[in-house]
Parts: sequence; structure tokens; C-alpha cells
Amino acid sequence: MQLQINSLVPEPLKSRLGQQHSDIWGQVQTIQPGEKVFFRAPSGKGKSTFMHILYGLRDDYTGTAAWEGKDIRRQDDNQLAALRSGAISIVFQDLRLFGDLTVAENINIKRSLTNAVSEDEAREWLQQLGLEGKWEQKAETLSYGERQRVAIVRSLLQPFQWLLLDEPFSHLDDGNTGKAAKLIYSRVEANKAGMLVVDLEDNDWFPYTRKLLL
Repeated sequence: MQLQINSLVPEPLKSRLGQQHSDIWGQVQTIQPGEKVFFRAPSGKGKSTFMHILYGLRDDYTGTAAWEGKDIRRQDDNQLAALRSGAISIVFQDLRLFGDLTVAENINIKRSLTNAVSEDEAREWLQQLGLEGKWEQKAETLSYGERQRVAIVRSLLQPFQWLLLDEPFSHLDDGNTGKAAKLIYSRVEANKAGMLVVDLEDNDWFPYTRKLLL
């Protein structure tokens, strides 16, 4: 599934467009299926805005973003739901876990939507990320880094052609980041998928095909 970006400019960034070079805002870019692309974006350059546009959560922009030639902004609710359940998964910067639910409940709500991953497999992934013993703990009682790892596992519980990662390791040390990156990449490869990563600083946690400036 190809991503095409044409003269995309979010309304909140219009007054700042042109003050600093961007490979995305106001530009034309085509990202091919299976690419692993890193976008470096200093604070205030629209990292989360970009992810939300690609996930179909914002329409306050000019220009177009299209998956496989279909303008995201023109998709109806059913089309967006199908896109999000079968083609695009995401780790939000603000995670969006249900704080009053347990880790198990957060995982199983997502897992039940597609039944693509067994509960045992999901628990094994949590264990790989150092979260054994947290299964029945409420998400709001976890540290931010622990919640971040739960959100990462949750994003891997569905089929996807693209994985969107918005500062996915911001509260993890190098050891835990390495474990999370290994799990993520194994699932990306298993799905024969592409990935789009946005972050403040450059990194080499994945074998990127390109690095762009947001």
C-alpha cells in the first residue's frame, strides 16, 4: 500500500511554512510499500499532527495524503475503520491506553477485534519487554515507560501493512528500547509491512530505507 503526500500543510503550521526546510510539509513525496522511513522533527514541527493525518484523525490541512491513491480525508467511517483494523496500526505519543482497565483488558480489547494473535502470544511479547507480572495491573498504576511498552505490544495485535510510531521509545532506556525495537521489527517483517517513525532526534534502532526531515 503506497503512501502519496502532495503539498500537505496543516493549518496550525501555515504561518511557519518556509522558515525551515521540510521534506514533507508543502512537498510531494511517495513512500513505497515496505519502506522503513524515519522522520526527524524538532519540537513544534508537527510530529503527532503528521501521524494523526495519516491515521485519519485530522482534517485541518490543505493538500492531500493518500493511501494507495485514496485520499484519507475522503474516507467514510466504515472505510477508516477497515483501514485501521487491517492495514495501519499505530503507537500514539500519548499512548491512549484505558487507564482504569488492566493490562490484560487493554490487550484483549484490541486483540478481540481481529483475533490475529493469541493471548498466549501477547503475554509472551509482554514478557519479552520485561512486563511479566503486570498482566492484572491497572494501566494507570504503571510507570510511563511500562505503559509505553504495553502500547507497543497492543499495536502489534492486528494485521497491518504499515506501522506508525510516534516517539515510541521516549521513556525507555537503551536496554528496553533495544528489546522493543527487536520485537517491533520482527512483527513488521512477519507482516511484510512498512513502518514510519517520527522522533525528535536521529536514531538507528531500525534499518531505515530513508531518513527525512519533517
